[in-house]
Formats: sequence, C-alpha cells, structure tokens
Amino acid sequence: MKKLCPSILSADFGKLAEELKAVESAGADVIHCDIMDGHFVPNITFGPDVVAKVNSITELPLDVHLMINSPEKYIKSFRDAGADYISVHIENNYHINRLVSQIKDTGAKAGVVINPATPVKALEYVLEYADFVLVMSVNPGFGGQKFVSNSLKKVRELKDIINKNNYNCIIEIDGGIGPANIKEVSDAGVDMFVAGASVFKAKDIAGAVKELKKLIS
Repeated sequence: MKKLCPSILSADFGKLAEELKAVESAGADVIHCDIMDGHFVPNITFGPDVVAKVNSITELPLDVHLMINSPEKYIKSFRDAGADYISVHIENNYHINRLVSQIKDTGAKAGVVINPATPVKALEYVLEYADFVLVMSVNPGFGGQKFVSNSLKKVRELKDIINKNNYNCIIEIDGGIGPANIKEVSDAGVDMFVAGASVFKAKDIAGAVKELKKLIS
C-alpha cells in the first residue's frame, strides 16, 4: 500500500499537536521527521526529544531522516524516541552497510538516502540489505523547494533494479511533492511520499492530505 508521509519540517510548531491530529484523522500513514545538524546540511532542526514528543501525540509510525554527520552515535536515541523508520545518507557515510545493520538491530526499518546528484549506481552493493531507499528530489536542508525533475528517471531506474533482483526494498521520495506531480511520481514506482509544504502550508491541512491520498490510491 502506498503511504503518505507528512513532514513536520513545514508544520507550525506552536500548533504541532493540533496539526498532527489533523493529518492523522485525514488519513496520513506516517509522520516524517527531518533531523538536520547544521554540518551535513545548512540548517538545524531538532533531536530525539522532539521526536519523542511527536510519538506521544500521534499513533502513526515515525519516519526519521538523519541528515547529520556520525549518525551511528544517535540511531539508538532516535529509535528509543519512537522512530519506526530510520534513514541515513550514502554521501557522508563510508560504512553504509554497517549503519543499515545497526538500524535493523534496533528493530527499525533501515533506509539509505541519495541526494539529487548521487547516481543510483552508488546503491549497488547495499540495495539488497536496505528496507527502503529515500530518493531526495530536492537538495536537502530546507523545506518548500522545487522538485528536481530528473528524480523521476532515478526512481524508474531504481525500481527496475529492485524488480529485476527481487529485492525486498521500497522507494520513498522527499522534496517538492504536491498535487501537481504526486500521481506521476507514484506511477514511476514510488511507495512512500514525503509531503511538507503541500500539506502543512495548505489552508485546509486535512483536505490536502485527502487530496494527495486520492491521487496515489
């Protein structure tokens, strides 16, 4: 089943509980949490304490995307905070297989992330071990960016490799996802859709979730 994952990066933290309940009641499947350290990406967001708070508010699974250096130091903390999915970047982690194993050992689903300029080929020797791949369709660090159109080519290439090798791996996408492109992205082979501004910046948050869900159903 295809999953819609609203990203709280675009939420109003002054009304976070209210907005989380709105997306949950409207049919969202997963809550996406972007963790940024100001080093790997040019922004700082939040840590395990906020993830734990989100986990106390919503019954939905939590998808934690680690845009940080040395993620091995923090994987257990985020899992303890309630993360059900944890993903790490291939670009700044030399021992990616070890990280995937570390995430799986906590009981969370393990994901590998690739930035827009990173080729699918970089995943060749880790793809069979990952539970999911997160394709960044913007350069990470900020919300509300424009979709990088050649991400669709990467999704199709990735889907073809997964199918040909019968890998037990799904595809997630993050960046610039909204009503104008989510159907095309879904048709390309994506299973999980991170949507930030198109959900939380909408006048009707619940309505936005329902519209996006309808387009991928």
